Amino acid sequence: MSDPITSTDPAPQAPLAPSAPSRPWWILTVLSLTQLLLVLDSTVMNVALPTVQADLGFSSADRQWVVTAYALVFGGTLLAGGRLSDMLGRKRMLLLATAGFTLASVLGGLAGGFGTLVTARALQGLFGALLAPATLSLMATTFTEAKVRGKAFGVFGAVSSSGSAIGLLLGGALTQYLDWRWCLLVNVIVGLVVLAAAAAVVPAQEPVSPRPRMDLPGTITSVLGVLALVYGCSTAERDGWNSAVTLGSLAAGVLLLALFVFLQTRVSQPLLPLRVVRDRTRAGAFLMVAIAGVGMFGMFLFLAYHLQQELGFTALKTGAAFLPMVIAMVVLAIVAGGVLLPRTGPRTLVVGGFLLTAAGTVLFTRLDVHSTYTAGILPGMVITGAGFGLIFGPAMNLATDRVDPADAGAASALVNAGQQIGAAIGTALLNTIAVSATTRYLTTHPHTPDAAAQASVHGNTVAFWVTVAVLILGALSCGLLIRSGRPTGTPAAETTTAPAL
Repeated sequence: MSDPITSTDPAPQAPLAPSAPSRPWWILTVLSLTQLLLVLDSTVMNVALPTVQADLGFSSADRQWVVTAYALVFGGTLLAGGRLSDMLGRKRMLLLATAGFTLASVLGGLAGGFGTLVTARALQGLFGALLAPATLSLMATTFTEAKVRGKAFGVFGAVSSSGSAIGLLLGGALTQYLDWRWCLLVNVIVGLVVLAAAAAVVPAQEPVSPRPRMDLPGTITSVLGVLALVYGCSTAERDGWNSAVTLGSLAAGVLLLALFVFLQTRVSQPLLPLRVVRDRTRAGAFLMVAIAGVGMFGMFLFLAYHLQQELGFTALKTGAAFLPMVIAMVVLAIVAGGVLLPRTGPRTLVVGGFLLTAAGTVLFTRLDVHSTYTAGILPGMVITGAGFGLIFGPAMNLATDRVDPADAGAASALVNAGQQIGAAIGTALLNTIAVSATTRYLTTHPHTPDAAAQASVHGNTVAFWVTVAVLILGALSCGLLIRSGRPTGTPAAETTTAPAL
């Protein structure tokens, strides 16, 4: 694979390097808060789902769409969001997208039915897809010197990796003490803070090209391809994996994404310049967040339901039960991104992170209806949290390392797309596997008083084993792709010295 420095693909005209900002900690704080807003919203509804389901009256087969609608639209439109960020200017897009995200949260918080709620979650995903690339590309172009970049991205990676678990805790507290609707309405407060702070401290950046154009064929094929893949995984629960609808959707998704890649080689201003993914380590970073997203979001869904349905935890207690995982992720992400990555290089961290997470997930396969939290769940949470921290800590750094400033939006969109598409497909696929295994158990075992609980645990166990296999595959594939060398931290076309932290 060729390096972006030596690639022969025509690059868009790069903007002048931004001057070194005088308030780097404030900029890092604002961008990290924005990332937290996006990531926690991917899970803040998980703990509240049983309450939301009882309140709005939708089926267990439909429950995944409250989570998947956000991740699906987010992941499907991120590449377009990255291109728009480059076209309109990153600070401008950050402000516009934050405002839209806040309004979509109001709609969801006031939803009176399942359809309105899912629509609001999809709109959150749409505006999140505009916001995420602007946030990460601002990080990539603000912090460029290797040592400073490691510290900044270590903090940013800790926020990204722990935000999902923080969403579980926040969702539990809000559901128990206020109402599940506050899981969405709280975004109004955070959104207004981000808008005011970003307007004050984030430096403006001009569009990357004086005459930018939107790649409409690429946008259409990428969005429809992702939608078809996730829809195929979701309909498998209802129609089976061999049904015409399921197979047709999956095949259409693969073909549309293949067409998207082909189109990117035929347009002058592609949605995704292929030089961005020709670097082995950067491609590995995109893959690792996608595979980690499959494991993390499926795990959150099944553990949240197990804690509430089998152990009788309240929503708040369920959220608090994830705190050890949060702490492990935060600590290991900061240590991995800021301390270990510059010394050891990424390959050891990533492979070790996947294997550690797989080992922790194996412990979840041993759960039964009599398992306690302390002995049955807590050890696996700590181990998987540490593993995810090792994965996500260096992920954002590697995904934007040495990327041309003109491609920062595309690279930022792709790494966020990887995580969100992994979350969407992982949630849909693993939920389908769990429900199917639960149904089979009920049809092949006697109808004892605890049959429903036994069947639910069996379905979760099957899904956990599939997750273990996915994580081991991540260790093998990312270990082969990612180079052992240390990241340089300097984008190919930019040499501006970053501010000291």
